[in-house]
Amino acid sequence: MAARILDGKSLAAQVRTEVKQKVEALAQRGIRPGLAVILAGDNPASRVYVRNKVLASEQTGVRSEVYELPASISEEALVDRVLALNDDPDVHGILVQLPLPKQVDSRRVLAAVAPAKDVDGFHESNLGALLAGAPRMVPCTPAGVMRLLDHAGVPLAGAHAVVIGRSNIVGKPVSILLLQRDATVTICHSKSRDLENIARSADILVAAVGRAKLVTGRMVKPGACVIDVGVNRLSDGSLAGDVDFASAAEVAGWITPVPGGVGPMTIAMLLENCVRAAGALK
Repeated sequence: MAARILDGKSLAAQVRTEVKQKVEALAQRGIRPGLAVILAGDNPASRVYVRNKVLASEQTGVRSEVYELPASISEEALVDRVLALNDDPDVHGILVQLPLPKQVDSRRVLAAVAPAKDVDGFHESNLGALLAGAPRMVPCTPAGVMRLLDHAGVPLAGAHAVVIGRSNIVGKPVSILLLQRDATVTICHSKSRDLENIARSADILVAAVGRAKLVTGRMVKPGACVIDVGVNRLSDGSLAGDVDFASAAEVAGWITPVPGGVGPMTIAMLLENCVRAAGALK
């Protein structure tokens, strides 16, 4: 069996086209969506992510501005920067690029972002709204995963979904979204026993733990949909996901590549959230 590739790059291009059309519609109302990106420190991977987000913003007409701050910045100064952006009427979305420097409490900084401008969907009030079934700003990667599943026509209702990972950024939110679509969801983590057999029972398998090639073909149910959220840098400089693509693709029915799968969708959903925020704030 050769798995069908879920092309996130192609679908993200479609979403960006839709976003551009919405930006043009907002322009008729005198609104230009504005995205503020806070980059603290000199993490090379963070710089790459920010550059990709800014480039995608420019392609859709979303105005973006990057605030590069030193790694030595204090927590108070970073929070003050966020609060100032909250009060800026030209800023509709605020993105705090993680990870932050060690001396900064990330939770406090994320909590300082106004929920209506929280385009990452990380604020506790937005996560709470998602849990309550009344989502506002949905975290971008989980939203992108759901869009990929829908675009491919993967059946969700009644399916057994196994999510490996329990972070507030991916694991928990995507589990809630799958549950709200009537999937039966199992969440696995580092303390889970018999991970291989649990994973092999999944109709939909989402890997989001940050461990290169953790999921092998032996852990995939024939015909399952495998969503690889991981992006890991190997010793030779190449990228690999949390899934061993070569072996899993021989068994799965659908699979996302790394790169070119979930990653482009994350950025596309960020832009969609920013445009949604711009329309709601004016």
